[in-house]
Amino acid sequence: MNAVAYHLEPSRGAAGLTIAAQPMPEPGPHQVVIRVRAAALNRRDLMLLDGSYPLPAMPGVVPLSDGVGTVIAVGHSVTRAVVGDRVTATYFPRWIDGPQRRSHVVEQYGATRHGMLATYAVLEEDSVVHVPEHLTDAEAATLTCAGVVAWAALTTPLPVLPGESVLTVGSGAVALFGVQHAKILGAEVISITSDLGKAERLSELGADAVIDRSRTPDWERAVLDHTDGHGVEHVLEAVGMATLGQSVHSAAYNARITVVGAMPAPGVPTGNPFGTSYLSIRKIAVGSRADFEAMNRSIAEHRVRPVIDRIFPFDRAERAYHHLRTGDPFGKVVIEVS
Repeated sequence: MNAVAYHLEPSRGAAGLTIAAQPMPEPGPHQVVIRVRAAALNRRDLMLLDGSYPLPAMPGVVPLSDGVGTVIAVGHSVTRAVVGDRVTATYFPRWIDGPQRRSHVVEQYGATRHGMLATYAVLEEDSVVHVPEHLTDAEAATLTCAGVVAWAALTTPLPVLPGESVLTVGSGAVALFGVQHAKILGAEVISITSDLGKAERLSELGADAVIDRSRTPDWERAVLDHTDGHGVEHVLEAVGMATLGQSVHSAAYNARITVVGAMPAPGVPTGNPFGTSYLSIRKIAVGSRADFEAMNRSIAEHRVRPVIDRIFPFDRAERAYHHLRTGDPFGKVVIEVS
């Protein structure tokens, strides 16, 4: 088979995705080479294409942090994987465990390091993560970003406890993973969406209550009514500053709100985001390898299956980007590499 790779030139805007032949890579002493089977898109990949992501993409980088493949070669010092293993990689190649440092953030697959939208990908050994056996390649390819950030939001620094309430704001991939993770942790889940069809699917996914904000614009009041005026203990805020105020008003005393996703600077609030509430608000960036592996153990134990909206063939990668941007998908957009 002729190996090929897509490359990203952000300065060219929508025309910035190109394709070229890919030579067979050789692993370094602490690297593995995988034959990529599937890759998945995130909103971050649209921002990289547009040049609006906080971390500029390396010109000509192979895009996409999310993907899965089979190990076909290992460096001579590698101990975390062997030829034949089915693996993915962490979003940040160097963040293994503990607090995130700025030095972790400046290295990202698909941005400053070549990513997964290629026949072959070279991974740092420390970033290698084995995927749950019951997942298909397409499903396993979706975990790295949306799955891990939703898990980290609900389990760090302290996990959601059984019987607590979780509010998920939005119906993108992070929110969908959030519903699945929260139900495993034993929480009652309230989901906010703006689409009646998605509301029904969120209920099918496990949400105990779904509020359509297009019909209930003051949805924070509905959340308080549903919780008898108490509010929710945890908020997974996957929309951003546009809904943060309502999330604050939905929260219980001493609740925790976790904001996820890269946002442009104009979205930073200029007023007091807490209002009169007593709670904590934090913003996180995906998670560590330890978070990823803990999530995978939970997914394997409970036989969770990620939600996939659509799978595109490799030679239709540009259409996959377009679908993510304009198609309002419910679940992950996946590209089948082989």
